[in-house]
Formats: sequence, structure tokens, C-alpha cells
Amino acid sequence: AAVHEHPDRAALAVPYQSVRWSFAEFDHEVEHVARGMLACGLKPGERIGIWAPNCAEWLLTMFAAARVGLVLVNINPAYRTTELEFALRLVGCRALVFAPRFKGSDYGQMLCSLIPELLTAAPGRLYCAVFPELRLLIQLGNEPLRGTLGFEDLSIAGHDLDESTVASLEDDQDADRVFNIQFTSGTTGTPKGAALTHFNIVNNGFFVGEGLQLTADDSVCIPVPLYHCFGMVL
Repeated sequence: AAVHEHPDRAALAVPYQSVRWSFAEFDHEVEHVARGMLACGLKPGERIGIWAPNCAEWLLTMFAAARVGLVLVNINPAYRTTELEFALRLVGCRALVFAPRFKGSDYGQMLCSLIPELLTAAPGRLYCAVFPELRLLIQLGNEPLRGTLGFEDLSIAGHDLDESTVASLEDDQDADRVFNIQFTSGTTGTPKGAALTHFNIVNNGFFVGEGLQLTADDSVCIPVPLYHCFGMVL
């Protein structure tokens, strides 16, 4: 609705990445990523993990996954190798979008320790004994690890895809389908995966906006992590 009614208004600003997109520009970027996901073989209902600190690509992944019916799995950027392994196995991710590193964690090295097959796999054709469902790893940044696809390449991958493909999937969406899996903190045991529908998230965001009396003239600063429900819903 915002794209249709106010295409030129500012939608997203990420200062450290020098990103400032209008609603029309953001929608255009989301469409490219959504088509790339389909071109890479991802199908509605499959799960795609996002393991990265806050960035523009986080939001592109979120909205593109919603557009084509994928289930977004939020993975804590602070996870160590054992925690990542637990999360990926529990939900059976088909794809994983990840940052090169975060603070002292080298994500590529951590993934290679879990997936020895990665460095010899063709991007999108991973066959892994530990994670049998996992096929595609997408790395942020300009120098993707061997066996992974760069995020920019993902955006380009769907260039020749018929435009009606995404539109038909969007028309088929159901507000009550699960869209998102978020993990509890695990303070009383192993983390649990909480499943949220499209309606859960949009309804939550709507009433936060109502409670804060937000209008179209306001900007919202989100300094909290997007992987958590607080940041993502805002």
C-alpha cells in the first residue's frame, strides 16, 4: 500500500551502508531478491535462515521471503558453532543468508567446520551429511566463500524469470501461513523455535504503531537487533 500511495517517500535509511531508499526503490530491490530466490530453486514453504547483524540485506531477505512464501528463520548473530548447528538442524533450512563475520566470529570459518563439503560444492548444489536439507548458502559482501553465492549474484539470478511467477505466488499468499521462526533465548533449556504467521507480525507492528501514535510524517530509529522480534516487528 505504501509503494502504491507514496512511492517517493523515504522507506529505509542505513547510514553505515550509505543506503537511502524510497518505497518504490525498496520494492524494486525486494523484487530482484525474490526473483533470485525462485531462480535458485527455493519453493514456497521452505525455510531460509538469516544470520547477520542489522543491514539493508537483512530487510531485503525478510520482505523477499515473505513475497514468495518462504519461511524466514532468524538466527542470533552471537551464536557459536554448536548453537548454529542446533538451529539449522531443528528447522531444516534449505538456504542460509550470512554475513562474512560479526565482532570476533568468522562465520565462514564456522560454517566450514560444520560443513566440510562446502568448499568443493557448486553454489546452490550443496549436499551435506549434517544438514541434509541445506542446499544454498548466500554470503553478504564482495568476496563470497567458495561454494556460496554472493548476495549481489542472488539479486541478478532472477533477471530472466517471468515477472508473473512472483506475482502469482504473491496472490496465493495466506495471512495465516507461518512466515517466521524465532528462537527463545534458551535460558531454561535448549532454544525453542516459535512459529509466527504473516498476520502475527503485521498485527503486532500495526498495534505498536497505534500505541506510539506514529504517522507517515515520523521516522523510526531501530537500534535493536533485527533478529529479535522487537527489531523485526518495528
